[in-house]
Amino acid sequence: RLGHFPLLPVPSPPCQPLSHVGTFTIRLLQTTTFQNTSFADTEGLGLLEDIELGSLDKHTWSIHLYQRWVRSALPRADWDTIEKLIKIYLYRFNHLINEGAMQMEVPYPFVAQCIAGCVLYPNRTSQAFVYVGYNGQDFLSLNTKNATWTLSQDTTLSRYVQSFLQNDTAFSEMVEMIFNDTCVDEMEMLLHYGRAALERQELPVATVFTRSPSLDQLLLVCHVTGFYPRPISVAWLRDGQEVPPGPALNTSPILPNADLTYQLRSVLAVAPRDGHSYVCRVRHQSLGTRSLLIPWGRSHS
Repeated sequence: RLGHFPLLPVPSPPCQPLSHVGTFTIRLLQTTTFQNTSFADTEGLGLLEDIELGSLDKHTWSIHLYQRWVRSALPRADWDTIEKLIKIYLYRFNHLINEGAMQMEVPYPFVAQCIAGCVLYPNRTSQAFVYVGYNGQDFLSLNTKNATWTLSQDTTLSRYVQSFLQNDTAFSEMVEMIFNDTCVDEMEMLLHYGRAALERQELPVATVFTRSPSLDQLLLVCHVTGFYPRPISVAWLRDGQEVPPGPALNTSPILPNADLTYQLRSVLAVAPRDGHSYVCRVRHQSLGTRSLLIPWGRSHS
C-alpha cells in the first residue's frame, strides 16, 4: 500500500523531456513499528537511484525534501495534496493493520515494511513493483500488471492479508492509475529537474599498501574511495594479467561515504618476495576509456 506515496499525474515539463540513457529507479520505502494497538512509529524515505529525495517526519507525517530541484518538479499545491494523501494513507494503514493483528492474535510489537516504485528503461517502457515485509521477512508482493497479490510465505497471516488486499477494489484502482498511467511522467519530471545530480561524476582516488598477518603471507590492499556513480571495476594484475577470482582475492562490497560518494577495498594475498609484479587497476565512468593503475611499491593517488 506504499503506492499512496507521491506518484501523481503532473503537467508536462517546460521543455522537451530528458532524453536519458540508462535505466532509472524510484524507490519509496516505509517502515512501521507497531508497539501496541495504540502506538505505531513510521519512517519513510524516497530515493531516485541512490539520491535521497526526501523523508517523512515520523511525528507530523509531513515531507522533508533533501534536494531543491525536487520541489521544482511539482507545484506547491500538488505537494500539499501529496502530504494529505500520505496522512490519510498512514492513518488507514495503521488502523487496518491493528485491526487484522487483533483478529489474527498477532503478538506485539511487530514491524511492517513496504517498498514500492518503478523502473524506467531507455525505451521509455516501465515496470512497477510493490513488496511487503513482516518482521524482516518477505511477506507479499504485488503483480502490478493485473493487480494480484502473491504470497512470499504461505502462512495463515499472509493468506489473510492477501485476501483482504485482493478484495480492496479501491486499492486495485489506485494501483492501476499510479503505476500503469503516471510512473513514466513522474520519472521524466524528476530526471529533467535532477539531471545535474544524476549525471554527477567524481574521480576515484586509489592507494595501495600492505599488511603482514604472518611471516609467510603478505596482503596487498587496494583502497579506492571518493567515486561516483556507484558502478566500478577494481582488479589486480599479476605481471600484466588479471588475477582471477579465488580464495587469495577478497573484495569488499561497495560502501557509502558521508558525501554521497563510495569506497571499497580489494585485498590480494601473496607470498613475500614471490618475484611477481602487482598492479591495482581501477575502471570507472568518470575516467572515460582510461584506467587508473597503481603499482605495488610505488603507491600514489
